[in-house]
Amino acid sequence: MRRTTRKCETYARGVVSTSTPAGITGGPFRFMLGATVLCFSGYALLLPVVPLWAERGGSGALGSGATTAMLMATTVATQLAVPWLLVRIGHRWVLAAGSVLLGAPAPFLALSADLAPVLALSALRGIGFGLATVAGSALVAELVPRAQHGRAAGRYGLAVGVPQLVLLAVGVAAVERFGFTAVFVVAGVVPVLGALLVPAIRMPGAPAATLTRPRPRPATRSALAPVVAMVTCSIAQGGLITFLPLAVPDAGLLVPGALLATAAGALFGRLAAGELVDRRGWGGRLLVPGMLLAAAGMGAEVAGGGALVVIGAVAVGFGFGLVQNDSLTVLFAAFGSSGYGAASALWNIAYDAGTGVGALGLGAVAEPFGYPAAFGVAAVVLCAGVALTWIKPRQPAR
Repeated sequence: MRRTTRKCETYARGVVSTSTPAGITGGPFRFMLGATVLCFSGYALLLPVVPLWAERGGSGALGSGATTAMLMATTVATQLAVPWLLVRIGHRWVLAAGSVLLGAPAPFLALSADLAPVLALSALRGIGFGLATVAGSALVAELVPRAQHGRAAGRYGLAVGVPQLVLLAVGVAAVERFGFTAVFVVAGVVPVLGALLVPAIRMPGAPAATLTRPRPRPATRSALAPVVAMVTCSIAQGGLITFLPLAVPDAGLLVPGALLATAAGALFGRLAAGELVDRRGWGGRLLVPGMLLAAAGMGAEVAGGGALVVIGAVAVGFGFGLVQNDSLTVLFAAFGSSGYGAASALWNIAYDAGTGVGALGLGAVAEPFGYPAAFGVAAVVLCAGVALTWIKPRQPAR
């Protein structure tokens, strides 16, 4: 009788769960990280190589830039539909399909350097990247308990960031040594290998019985702060990565060192934020410090020269790393367990759209007024984001 009563009480709360997530030390989460590393390796390897391939084909600077623009445009457009797909076909199928679509078209780039086929293949790869990014970050929340979301997001940041840290520079060097075709083949095979890991990502058991299906929470106001923080920081970092080599020409190893520093800073920022969110309960409190740190870094780039270039790049990267992790955990909390897919899509769209706006918008400022002016505008945008975030209510992640 007592057992029956307990069961009825559980049914009345609306959910009977057959299992709980294994956590950040569990096999499913680790296999997801492995698939993410392989997927982003294919993405990072070709990011600087495809524009170079288009330029070798006679497309010029505009055509070369259009290849990246096409990749990111289809990425963002796809991300809008991924929450719907996650519900209907599942996280694992979406991640696997994204990895295959990102990798499989890559070897076909070797067939022609003409702009039209390169753009078409870039668009197809962007669809795959959009599927994989949203499914991957949604799995961060699905595969671990909520108390581990911060650290899980930090480890996911490593899986995303380390391939970019290593392979963005390696891709161009590999082309010079081994040729375009070899690089295209490797960049195609690696994400497909990542898809082969997906069957090992076992999802937590679905509810055994429900009386009422949970509805996604209305998260418009509580989602504003993390989205503003993500967009403004990605505008700054997108502009920094795009224009720093042009702003500091003939600087030897200074610019590569600064770009490496901003990528490494972002990795350490994400790890630090994960620990602070989970162990100190600082969810939602790192957005403003992260934006202020990034604004200070862009201010250092305005002053320019020598060590300030590297120091500013580190500050931008570390500040953005804090914001990336904290904003993702805040969005997971704001949307609730039934809306992890929507939270992931919103986070990724803010990241990718902000990067594109940074490259295009700050370029429009730099053309007539110079690169220091563009970096200064980015700093002002970050300060405006701080003001907007500060006056709006913030919902902490825990």
